[in-house]
Amino acid sequence: MAAEVESLGTLERRVSMSVPVAEIERRVDARLKEIARNAKLPGFRPGKVPLKIVARQYGPQVRSEVLSDAVQKAFGEAVKEANLKVAGYPRIDKKEGAAETDAFEFMATFEVYPEVKVGDLASAEIEKPQASIDDEAVEKTLQILRRQRTEWVPVERAAQDGDRLTVDFEGRIGGETFEGGKGTDFALILGEGRLLPGFEAAAQGRLPGESKTFELKFPDDYAGKVVAGKTASFDLSVKRIEEPKLPELDAEFAKRLGIADGDLAKMRAEVRANVEREMKKRIEGRVKSQAMQRLLDVTPVELPKALVQAEMQHLVEMAAADLKARGLKLENVPLDPQAFEANAKRRVALGLIIGELARAEKLQPKPAEVRALIDAEAQSYENPGEMVKWFYMQPQRLSEMESLALENNVVNWVLSRARVADKSVSFDELMGGA
Repeated sequence: MAAEVESLGTLERRVSMSVPVAEIERRVDARLKEIARNAKLPGFRPGKVPLKIVARQYGPQVRSEVLSDAVQKAFGEAVKEANLKVAGYPRIDKKEGAAETDAFEFMATFEVYPEVKVGDLASAEIEKPQASIDDEAVEKTLQILRRQRTEWVPVERAAQDGDRLTVDFEGRIGGETFEGGKGTDFALILGEGRLLPGFEAAAQGRLPGESKTFELKFPDDYAGKVVAGKTASFDLSVKRIEEPKLPELDAEFAKRLGIADGDLAKMRAEVRANVEREMKKRIEGRVKSQAMQRLLDVTPVELPKALVQAEMQHLVEMAAADLKARGLKLENVPLDPQAFEANAKRRVALGLIIGELARAEKLQPKPAEVRALIDAEAQSYENPGEMVKWFYMQPQRLSEMESLALENNVVNWVLSRARVADKSVSFDELMGGA
């Protein structure tokens, strides 16, 4: 089998291949004879079907499979001989106008991985947040935990900010109910600002069982294009009003947080430890984000289109799975792959850079480094030992932790070369966003 490689651009290549007809015929004949030994067709005993009938029955499929195998083999040998690292899958086409007297001629068009040269990080700057945890931070966290465990108590008074209302509503434009304009047993919390101000204002001050009709004009830039800029007439019925009741900071609350004996000192110590772990994650996250961006800044990489397209599709699938898990119907939330292009390009570029660093700088994580990462992750669970076992029993999860360990090694490599400056930040600023 003969092959010839030509360059179509920086990353695009084309391989022209010829596969001898005689070799294909020999392999087809051999495979048909193998099938004939076990073939079962009506009117014939097993293994006694004439070869001509077997060829008529299975010939086209066998020929297609043999030819495909031969082309794939020729392609593999060609790229191996040329020392090419293929990115994505090749597009294989039959060569136009080629006479198939002695050989079948094909062309494979594909991309190769780019050469990656990591730039100089000597002038790159990275800020490392520095924050401390005091008693006030622990108390703030406890207040958040209390709000997360809010109990809602029915009341028979006028609705006010902070109350949870259960309502029925129906909106009409031109006398017709519009899509999304009707709800039954809809829950809303007054004052959160999640609904249009006019809607909340209509619910404000209502009593349980009270109804109200009001008009509401949708903003011109409202997300729902069908109703944007239009005025709707709403019927609102308040069915139930509940006020929030926070649990007391007592032994019972401590038990709900996993402190078996209800000791409040132990509870605060456990909360402090959890906050310290979370704060450490936030600091590492900010530093990692900066380190990766500095790598991108100093290392321009031409990206194979095939890898970007594959990553875009992967991100679409992840988003679809997330929406489905939230109970949303995908047909109501169309996902445009182009919306994921920028993120896909970033991920592909970082993958190429990290891969090159792992190879050139020998940054592949050692088993002990992976285990340390798993141990740290397991500490946030009730039974750390069982979680460690779970990680090692799940190949995919273990692979994810190995990737994280590699990224940590890359971050440390960047920090050893960049200019790192400590920056004091408040606890609230740090925990407000990673």
